[in-house]
Order: sequence, then C-alpha cells, then structure tokens
Amino acid sequence: MRSLLQRGLPPRWFRRVVLAPVVLGVTVAVLFTLPVWLLVAAAVSPLLPGRLRALRVLWVAVVALLLESAVLVALFALWLLAGFGLAVRTPPFQYLHYQLVGWYLRVLFREAARVLRLRVEIEGPDPDEYLDRPLLVFCRHAGPGDSFLLMHALVNWYAREPRIVLSGALQWDPALDVVLNRLPNRFLSGGGDETERRIGELATALDHNDAFVIFPEGGNFTERRRLAGIERLRVRGLEEMARRSERMRHVLPPRPGGVAAALAAAPEADVVWVAHAGLDHLFTVADIWRELPLDGSVRMRWWRVPASEVPTGREAQVDWLYHWWERIDDWVDSTRELP
Repeated sequence: MRSLLQRGLPPRWFRRVVLAPVVLGVTVAVLFTLPVWLLVAAAVSPLLPGRLRALRVLWVAVVALLLESAVLVALFALWLLAGFGLAVRTPPFQYLHYQLVGWYLRVLFREAARVLRLRVEIEGPDPDEYLDRPLLVFCRHAGPGDSFLLMHALVNWYAREPRIVLSGALQWDPALDVVLNRLPNRFLSGGGDETERRIGELATALDHNDAFVIFPEGGNFTERRRLAGIERLRVRGLEEMARRSERMRHVLPPRPGGVAAALAAAPEADVVWVAHAGLDHLFTVADIWRELPLDGSVRMRWWRVPASEVPTGREAQVDWLYHWWERIDDWVDSTRELP
C-alpha cells in the first residue's frame, strides 16, 4: 500500500491547489456541524467498551484537524512574507518554520496525552549534555506515533532542528507536505545506493543545534517483518548477522547502509540511540481503538555516545550497530516487565 501511495502521489501544484483547500474546507464543515458530531459521539459512547471512547477520539480528531488548518494558513503567510517563497529557505525563515513545527507538536501532544490518558517518561542524559553538539539520532521504529513523539522531544525538549528521512507517502498530508519540503528533509521510496547517497547529503554540514534522524529498521516492527528480515540476511550469505538478529525478539534486523552513510557524512556528530516501549503492542487502527483510553506510559530511553567513541570502518560500525540494537532489545524486554 505504501509503495502504491508513493507512486500515485499527485504533482506538487495539485497538492497545493487542491488538497490543501480541501483540508480547510473539511475543517470549516466539521466546525459548523460539531454539535451534531458531539451528540452522536455521546450517544454511542455508552454502547462501546472503554470510557467515553467515541468522544475522546472525536476530540483528538477535531484538534488535529484544526491544527492542520492553522498550520496551512501560517505556512501561506510565511510564504507571502518570504517574497512569495523566494526567501523561504533562508535561516530566519527556517527558524520560523521550526518554531511553527514546535507549536504544532506541543499542542497536539498535550491534547492527545490528556484526552487519551497517556504519560511519557524519559530516561537518559540531561538535555544540557546535548548542548552545542550536532547529533545523529538512531531510533527504534515500533508502534503508532513514535516518529511524532521523537520529533516532539527533539524540537520542544532538546531545542533541536531535526533533519529527517521520511516515507514519500507522508506528502499526502498537506501541512506535512509543505513544511517538511521547506525544511532540510528527504522523502525516500525504496533503498539501495541512491538512498544512502541522499542520506549522506542530508547528514552533511550539521550545525550545533541540528539533529539528523534515521530509523535503522526501515519500518515498524511486526513479527512477519522480523522473520523476513532474518531470511533476507541468510539469502545474502550474512549468517552471523542473521543469528544475532534471531536472538533479538523485539526489534527488526537493522540496516547498516543508512547508518554508515550518516556516520561518514558527519564524523564530528555525537550519536544518540533512542528506544521506546509502551505502545509497541499496537499495530493497527483497530488495536488502538480497542485500547482507548490508553491509561499507560510510554518509556523512552536515550543514550549518548561522543563522536570520539564512534568506531571507524564499515565492519566495525556494523558490529557496533548490532551491539546497540541488542542493547535496545534487552532494554525493551526489561521495560515490558515493569509495572
């Protein structure tokens, strides 16, 4: 489905002229009919399991829609102020775009956490340890909203300007499409040498408050993907990596190419490994719906490795990546046993 969405992505002019106004129109329509939606949600809530499940989902959906429209209007205003886009990639306007992203993430996180009854706990070094250092952030990819939560933490808690490798299908979302294409990000589809080259370009010339972000697994965890990844390693004759991957139960086999490209492009950057647990048992929209309200915690663990301690050489870096992935797998295993 993802590849179909990416291949069928409409041209940029259509996404700006058609999709963005559609979102604004839907927002206006929802606001005018909101009393009806509230009455319907209140009426069906007693018939559904959970506590006011329909009302909670409706509220988060309305907030997300309002934020989407507000961001689109703000992005249009910034485009006008930037001389019809001529100066939109200059440092002052890049800063304003990151501030807008931070506001959007902050408000949406606050409302989603409050309404869905979700707590986030972060373990790891104090944010001051990250000051004035470029970062390469390698994160586990599992569960709904992990990219959103990571971006929120980087922008609003660690005062970072992330550079992200993203799925091209995300450009179907008008606000994400506009803001992420104006900032230094890359939408990728597929893999191989071209992907590694573009990752290297994006990780080049990081400054003191930049953070290049990549998910070495390449997708959300499922057992089917885990087994398929192990089989791919065996087909390629990488038996040692396959055996190490078999011993890891909660993560997919990491893909070294993108990590190696980022390390080569930014040898001066510290490396931050990020793991999280708490929502990784939810794989589908149906799973999320069944669990609402979540009434739980998401635990995030951050580890920082100074640039001077990062190994050099492809073979040593692959072994290092697997070492950290094994450590993350152990952390997830121990965290799931906590109350």
